[in-house]
Amino acid sequence: MAAERLVVVGGDAAGMSAASQARRLRKPGELAITAFERGHFTSYSACGIPYWVGGDVDGPEALIARTAEEHRARDIDLRMRTEVTELDLDRGRVRVRELDNGGRESWAGFDKLVLATGARPRRPRLPGIDAPGVHGVQTLDDGQALLDTLAASSGRRAVVVGAGYIGVEMAEALIRRGYAVTVLEQSAQPMSTLDPDMGALVHEAMCDMGIETVCGTTVTGVLTDTEGRARAVTTGDAEYPADVVVLGMGVRPETTLAAAAGLPLGESGGLLTDLAMRVRSQEHIWAGGDCVEVLDLVSGHTRHIALGTHANKHGQVIGANVGGGYAVFPGVVGTAVSKVCDLEIARTGLLERHARAAGLRFVTATVEATNRAGYYPGARPMHVKMLAELRTGRLLGTQIVGREGAGKRVDIAAVALTAGMTVEQMTALDLGYAPPFSPVWDPVLVAARKAAGAVRAAGA
Repeated sequence: MAAERLVVVGGDAAGMSAASQARRLRKPGELAITAFERGHFTSYSACGIPYWVGGDVDGPEALIARTAEEHRARDIDLRMRTEVTELDLDRGRVRVRELDNGGRESWAGFDKLVLATGARPRRPRLPGIDAPGVHGVQTLDDGQALLDTLAASSGRRAVVVGAGYIGVEMAEALIRRGYAVTVLEQSAQPMSTLDPDMGALVHEAMCDMGIETVCGTTVTGVLTDTEGRARAVTTGDAEYPADVVVLGMGVRPETTLAAAAGLPLGESGGLLTDLAMRVRSQEHIWAGGDCVEVLDLVSGHTRHIALGTHANKHGQVIGANVGGGYAVFPGVVGTAVSKVCDLEIARTGLLERHARAAGLRFVTATVEATNRAGYYPGARPMHVKMLAELRTGRLLGTQIVGREGAGKRVDIAAVALTAGMTVEQMTALDLGYAPPFSPVWDPVLVAARKAAGAVRAAGA
């Protein structure tokens, strides 16, 4: 009997996790696995690129979890620099083009298909946006291209467009390399993944760190010099000189192939799957990673959240199901953590605008505490904001901004959200305490207690 044919489109976290897990469960003679990756690298940490650029870690080799040769040694036919250009679902095949072999094209048949095509950076259609010196930061190739520009530049002025996770992390990386950095953000505050009042804390801290942060402004183009290289970024009423420009405006699901094949997409353009990560209405097609939408366990709606943690879990689930086992991905609560210099920024669950969009009624509570006992050396301010549902008191979301030890405290709230706890129940959590790590009342519990009081007062 001929081996079943599994084709994987995309050679990073979700795709190669799926391929590796399927290989563990199925013998080579039972399942032939072919994976296609259009880039130069596979199974790498894109999240580490800002820290590579900033000089905190070596790269790109240090960011690669498993090389193409290691995958091939496990009997996975991984073909690098090969792009899938078409899905022919009726005939069970994909069209591929070899990028380093004169563009030669061929077809590869499949019995089972995994789509792990990732996401693409948002890149607005503006004058000069494709000029040399303007960089997105999505792949290791992107990181190397940016480092090449920095090495060749004699100037020390950088403009970062967008103040989301990538934007603030790249601002820090460039500060560490000795650049004068300006961040331009369209929203009223940086970090639109936070509520504006918490984003204002980030804005203040960034300015204190020497990062010029201009919010409420729209970029209109990139000016170039006589050689066609970027020299400045323009907004409606200003011009910001730049020797290098970094785009940090977030990403969109890369579902061009899926859309052309008629596969189901959600509101954000991500593929829709069931709990087994099988594409809806398809028996033999799975999808995972940054190209899919996932269930938000708090709102009950699907969302696009591009994180490596999710992608690796998706791959494990897909690989188990393709390999003849059974696994599910129940959903997420939207936990994320980042930093800019020594400021830690974290959130989980819903923001105010998300809760309103989901039709939820809620109260908020914000507290200022310290990351350690106030009398212990090194105690620093820390702000915690919580959203709780009216009447039920169910925790809906938590945001934290502070210094050392602040960011990972969000995991307490993430567990509480996953368990469906109320803020009243959270106040009884038995958390670790010692003066070097926390006040007697941990700031998360202080916020929960205040939120529980707000719920009671609203119901009075």
